[in-house]
Amino acid sequence: MSEAVALVGTRKGLWVGRSDEQRKRWEWSDPQFLMEGVYGTCVDTRGGTPRLFVSATSEHWGPGVYRSDDLGRTWTETQGAAVRFPEDVGSSVERVWQIQPGAADEPDVIYAGTQPSALFRSDDRGESFTLVRSLWDHPHRPEWGAGFGGQAIHTVVPHPSDHDRVTVAMSTGGVYRTGDGGNSWNPANTGIKAYFLPNPWPEFGQCVHKVCGHPAAPDRLYAQNHHGVYRSDDGGDNWLSIADGLPADFGFPIVVHPHDPDTVFVFPLTADGERIPPGGQARVWRSSDAGRTWAPSSSGLPDRFFAAVMRDAMTADNADQTGLYLGARDGSVFVSTDDGDTWVQIAAHLPDVLSVRAAVV
Repeated sequence: MSEAVALVGTRKGLWVGRSDEQRKRWEWSDPQFLMEGVYGTCVDTRGGTPRLFVSATSEHWGPGVYRSDDLGRTWTETQGAAVRFPEDVGSSVERVWQIQPGAADEPDVIYAGTQPSALFRSDDRGESFTLVRSLWDHPHRPEWGAGFGGQAIHTVVPHPSDHDRVTVAMSTGGVYRTGDGGNSWNPANTGIKAYFLPNPWPEFGQCVHKVCGHPAAPDRLYAQNHHGVYRSDDGGDNWLSIADGLPADFGFPIVVHPHDPDTVFVFPLTADGERIPPGGQARVWRSSDAGRTWAPSSSGLPDRFFAAVMRDAMTADNADQTGLYLGARDGSVFVSTDDGDTWVQIAAHLPDVLSVRAAVV
């Protein structure tokens, strides 16, 4: 019998939820990693045994990466603070923002994105990590700035079939790609506007909040920017605005439907000064035609709602009838199992939600 598992990372620890395939009633663990900020969560279903990952940051001890092979009942720390810079780099990892599995046919590859902006790769399913030195040594790096949440690589999108191609996004700096297995990296921001810079169309320097893609259409990418929602149909060579029809073009998450590369979800915010949902209403906006048109999804979501949703706090699971998950900074978590038509609250009164990942295993 299948089981649904959800990882909810918050500013004060991790909660693990379990449910059946219906994903309506959930049982939640006691808090784990209490008083640590859990910025990254991951459910890796590629192996025979699902492996969970979290990155937890202690204000005293710094960041650590932990893994579980029993669906979050026990955790093992990656020894030696494995996501760390070599001694000659002269820098320290402040946070691990992203833990991302590689392609399906590379079951041992795991990527980690950090603050400051660096990419690490594991070839032993998270037992150890190595700095991708070519990106760290990129000549643009001295000019990458810090967004409000820090200067970090928060998105890693491996190509599903070409192992030499990986896309990353950072705040600030924008989108970068490699096509040669990480030997070299090039910015991929043409068409993404940086309204806050003297030249609003720079080669790099954009504050991209999140990028997502779909394995069935690997050259189609979606991006939520600091003002702007975009689609690329050529792997990031060019970006087209798809914000028309949305109540606001600011937000943090963007999620593509796991079974349909034309269906995409966002959670808009009114910015820059307010950063609350337009009209104080919780609304997920859905496009079923790759961003050409948008419609709100609200049934079951609060009509009075003033919390933001962070870049990794909206996600989709891997079920045949996929579940969509939404975690907010007011500690509430919602799920939809009908492609966003209706939502059910499955947790409340948690600390500030930073990251949500889920799977049916």
